[in-house]
Amino acid sequence: DYYQPEAYIPVTDTYIEKTAAINDEIDMLRHSATRSLFERRDVIVVASISCIYGLGIPAEYLKASIPLQVGLEINQRQILRELAAVQYSRNDLDMGRGRFRVKGDVLEIGPAYEDRIIRVEFFGDEIDALRYVDPVTGEILQSLDALNIYPARHFVTPDDRLEEACAAIEAELQERVAKLESAGKLLEAQRLEQRSRYDLELLREVGYCNGVENYSRHLAGRRAGEPPECLIDYFPKDWLLVIDESHVTVPQIRGMYNGDQARKSVLIEHGFRLPSAADNRPLKAEEFWAKVNQCIFVSATPGDWELEQSEGRIVEQVIRPTGVVDPEIIVRPTEGQIDDLLGEIKDRVDRHERVLVTTLTKRMAEDLTEYLQERGIRVRYLHSEIHSIERIEILQALREGDFDVLIGVNLLREGLDLPEVSLVAILDADKEGFLRAERSLIQTIGRAARHVRGQAILYADNLTDSMIKAIDETERRRGIQMAYNRMHGITPQSIVKKSSNAILAFLEVSRRLNAQQLETAYTQADDLSLEQIPELITQLEAQMKEAAKKLEFEEAAKFRDRIKHLRDKLLGN
Repeated sequence: DYYQPEAYIPVTDTYIEKTAAINDEIDMLRHSATRSLFERRDVIVVASISCIYGLGIPAEYLKASIPLQVGLEINQRQILRELAAVQYSRNDLDMGRGRFRVKGDVLEIGPAYEDRIIRVEFFGDEIDALRYVDPVTGEILQSLDALNIYPARHFVTPDDRLEEACAAIEAELQERVAKLESAGKLLEAQRLEQRSRYDLELLREVGYCNGVENYSRHLAGRRAGEPPECLIDYFPKDWLLVIDESHVTVPQIRGMYNGDQARKSVLIEHGFRLPSAADNRPLKAEEFWAKVNQCIFVSATPGDWELEQSEGRIVEQVIRPTGVVDPEIIVRPTEGQIDDLLGEIKDRVDRHERVLVTTLTKRMAEDLTEYLQERGIRVRYLHSEIHSIERIEILQALREGDFDVLIGVNLLREGLDLPEVSLVAILDADKEGFLRAERSLIQTIGRAARHVRGQAILYADNLTDSMIKAIDETERRRGIQMAYNRMHGITPQSIVKKSSNAILAFLEVSRRLNAQQLETAYTQADDLSLEQIPELITQLEAQMKEAAKKLEFEEAAKFRDRIKHLRDKLLGN
């Protein structure tokens, strides 16, 4: 949910500790993905560019898994020791992912990669049964003959490797402290020794510490400068990579290493980390591409590098099933552009259509929003200071007709699917730069390509090279699309698409079902259909567990009673 990397700002002597709020479901899905890559061939993994950061060693992760099968002769305590060694913790009261509990001859494990419980039943020192059970009802979901228990964390280090790693960390620490002291950096030396020895003690005792990834070079036994193993290394050799919006993503691959090293070098220089921490890093571009077997770049505006790498093997998807063609482009002078735009907006509003307007700066977006509001236009603005969830809400509100005009800077480009938008207006289109480059213009113009009456108005006093290229490319595509429609007798039809959003729907349920709105949930629950009750039960269970963690047992009991009532309703009691 949230990640703040470790950093140090020398100017203000400010140390920012690494903080992270892990989304439990996403973490489960991440573990589920790596497990699936070991066990299946039909796996599709959707990942951000962060997949080029280290993610343990696949061979060690697989080696550390615990194979179980019915009839296996093994002492229960031996399995408990093995579970603890791969970062599972015992908790007989609060069962969850990464935990296990024991009740006599029954061992229950909450795997890191499942929302089901694994129940291991013993008869003496022999495994009598293996079952998946429902974590809430205890109902048996599936009986198994054999399975593997994968580690609770991706960073797994065998005991012998851990001892070697601790010795290597100790040696590096002594060398670095001596170097800092000889340079007169006594504060940095003392800071480094204190922090590192604390981490070493934790590593020796429990095999893990906060920020353990900074010691990954030693723990993995890599040489200085060697690339870390990441998600890509979990894939088989014949894997396929698909890069969406490659014109944006490919430069990020090149830039992430440099940004990471700039931050790490400051931490190392001021005694917060050992020099080996620099090897806890994302892959360099050349290291990344060396791991890629085959790749498809997906982009409406591929960059020069992607085109060069494709060596002419390019597939264009110009024809749309709806027959809608790329928007008509109109170039108008900047003099009187706001009044002209106002007239165009009113025309679209009368037809219940939406308008996107792009400006060059956030200040211009805010000022134009205020100007249009004063003239009775329902308008909002969108820029980088608005949080991600709020941006989704604003775009959803535009689709639903809560307002008619959205003004933005650089966020009205890739990935926006807004079928209701019939006009895109680009102010100061002749101001050469990143926001008015050829690819940016094509992407922005394309936001009106879902509507049968789509138009793009470029306000400019001169035709720049970028404008000419963008206009020529759009006209080329329009020509192909119109010729295809004529040949096949297709009448263009605007996309009709529901304006529902799964993320906002989930957030709405979460907001409704917090502790302060318990009574509201009660009232709504009585009106729900039987098909909707399981979803409500799931949400209430999450609230119950959260209340129990906060030691708010009365509140948790209320949730428990309500869950029981809902289950009775499901059973017809």
